[in-house]
Amino acid sequence: MDHAFEFLVRQGDNVLVLGHRLSEWCGQGPVLEEDIALANIALDMIGQTQLWLSYAAEVEGANRTADDLAYLRDAWDFRNVLLVEQPNRDFAVTIMRQFLFDAYHVPYLHALESSKDQRVAEIASKCRKEAIYHLERSSSVIVALGDGTEESHKRMQAALERLWPYTGELFLSDETDDAVAESGLAPVLNDVKARWLQTVQSSLKDAYLQMPDNDFAQIGGKSGIRHSEHLGHMLSTMQVLQRSYPGAQW
Repeated sequence: MDHAFEFLVRQGDNVLVLGHRLSEWCGQGPVLEEDIALANIALDMIGQTQLWLSYAAEVEGANRTADDLAYLRDAWDFRNVLLVEQPNRDFAVTIMRQFLFDAYHVPYLHALESSKDQRVAEIASKCRKEAIYHLERSSSVIVALGDGTEESHKRMQAALERLWPYTGELFLSDETDDAVAESGLAPVLNDVKARWLQTVQSSLKDAYLQMPDNDFAQIGGKSGIRHSEHLGHMLSTMQVLQRSYPGAQW
């Protein structure tokens, strides 16, 4: 296994899948400001995808491009964590999913800025500037809705409890995580977890939301062993043009 390629694909797939999920809100946001904000964040993430998957394609050396990796792989070849592929359901689930990922993404990218791979460090530095804004926004909305009406609080608490079991996978190390940490390519995941937990606890406290007391973790996404049924449905929409017209160009 090429652990460097696997690592790069994981970074690209996380933001690709979450970016596409956010794009599904375009034209359907609860208010105009949120509609535009979610679309802009989706665009940020697709831009980050281009950086990670382009580098992954170079490392692989199999004459594939970032577009090939995004549009011509099947669900079992994707390496995103299960959290980001969960469906939008309602705005509470969407913004809670975003917050839980953002709280992880910012410290992880910060750690990657010290990577021994200069290209990885440069990509992480660029992406972190955007991720900081994403976290600021998602955490502020979490607090506004958690400390809002009785209905908004109820929905935010339900969203947190629904998504919490998917957060454990962010920090469970496997062979690839251990290999890239040992080589200095990426940080030890447990070192990132402490900062994630601090951010999550602080925002949930301000939002008057109760953090679940549950260590159960849904796993399998980033290793490709198991994805939810939702990913296949999402990819059928995301990849339909390229699959229908192979090699099509604008």
